[in-house]
Formats: sequence, C-alpha cells, structure tokens
Amino acid sequence: MKKILVPIDFSEHSEYALQVAADIAKKQHAEIIVLHMLGLSEAILTKDEAQEAAEAIYYLRLAEKRFKTFLDKEYLKGIKVTETVQNYKVFSEINEVANENEVDLIVMGSHGSSGLSEVFVGSNTEKVVRTSEIPVLVIKNQIDEFNMKEVVFACDFKMENIRAYHSAKRLFNLFNATLHLVYVNLPGDRFRNSDQIEERIKEFLYKADSGNLENFDKVVVQNDYSVESGIFNYCQKINADVIAIPTHGRRGLSHFFNGSIGEDIANHANKPVITFKI
Repeated sequence: MKKILVPIDFSEHSEYALQVAADIAKKQHAEIIVLHMLGLSEAILTKDEAQEAAEAIYYLRLAEKRFKTFLDKEYLKGIKVTETVQNYKVFSEINEVANENEVDLIVMGSHGSSGLSEVFVGSNTEKVVRTSEIPVLVIKNQIDEFNMKEVVFACDFKMENIRAYHSAKRLFNLFNATLHLVYVNLPGDRFRNSDQIEERIKEFLYKADSGNLENFDKVVVQNDYSVESGIFNYCQKINADVIAIPTHGRRGLSHFFNGSIGEDIANHANKPVITFKI
C-alpha cells in the first residue's frame, strides 16, 4: 500500500478518519493525501470574473489556514502528508482524485446512525461508497490504535462478488489479517438448507480461487433473522476489528439489508466498515 486518501471537512469525524489513516500509513509505509472539497455555490461562480476570483482565493486561503491547524497532530509526524483543495460538489469526483493519484484506500469519517445500512444511507460517505472503485474504510468513532487482525467478510456468495472477494483478500493480506467468511442464512423465502448453502459456497470459491477450496472450511454460516443482525452477532462472537462488505456501487448499500435491528445490535455498527466494489 502506497497512498491513502482522506476526504475531510475539518469535523471531529474526519479527524477520526485521519488518525486511523495515520495508523495504517505507519504500518504500511504509505503516504496520506488529505482532500478538502470547497463546494463553492453557483452564486459565487456566476459573479463577474474579478469578484469570482477574489472570493475563490479567499475560500482557498481559508481552507489552507484550517489545514495548518487541523494537520498539526503528533500522530502525523513522520508521515508524508499532501494537502489538496478542490471545488468539488459531486462526491463521485473523489473517485477521480483517487484514480489520478493511484490511491489504494479511501478512509472517511461518518456521523452514521443506528444500524449498518444507516452508516451510509443519505450521507456523503454513502455517495463516495457508491462511486468508488477503490476500497472505502468508514470510521464512526475515535480509535486510539487501529488494528485489522480479525476481519469479517460477509456476502451471499453469488458470482458477482468475486471481484470484491479478490480485492478484500489482497488488502487484508497486507495486514496479515485473519479473514472470516460469513454467509447469513435467513428464514422465509431466502432460507437455504445445508446442502444448498454448501453447493453455492463451493461453486463460488472454486471459481474465485481457481479450483482451490482451502477456504471452504473457513466459511461460517450464521443463521439469523436479518443480514445485519447476523453480521453483528458473529462480529461480537469473535470480537472482529472490521466488517467488510461488497457493494453494488450506484445502487448503494441499502439493497443489501432487510428488516430492522435492535438497539443492542445497532451499537455494533460502531465498528469500522470497509466496502469493496462489486
């Protein structure tokens, strides 16, 4: 891993993301690119050129001044940090910055809400997750020392998830993380018996791992009433550091989830979540 992109708005949540990015950068000998989006309004950009330029420079200098204070952190010492300010208002453009700079990982803070699906839905973070070709690590709370030792990768083992599975394995290998593969078996129309689940998982891994089924015995089938509660309950059982899930991009994450989750389960959404594009 060489480069980590951290979009910031100078809030405490973006500082949580920055601190995690710093932990990763030190362990991976990577550099950090810090991106602030000015998002100047059309009212400013449609004024006469002289006034437009003057106001744009004002906001740019204001951002640069805030950078100086925001990045004056002990945990950033020894890390190469590059600042960039763009007048982006469309969050898909963060993906362009990431691609142009050959970024390996995006780390973002999120205010989130209760439940895993609401960590993203309706937020700026979700807009980045929808469009990013690059893994996005979402941080909701301050983490004094970020570790990625026990990782839960949950999916339905459909063939469309192979790309996300490969991306997850590559990333987690960098951290020497233990990857727990989880299939959540649901009641009702989505219920599958043991033979059906085994067949689906074997077909997936056979194709994904080029005929190698050594990961088959590592797959855990979690029976639960919803995908969210299945993921959270298993994460609690093994004290997972990170939840990893595939996403369909523009369709967002909401399609991945069904039902509601209790307050005790929702609290586990505070764990870092990393998404991989299908």
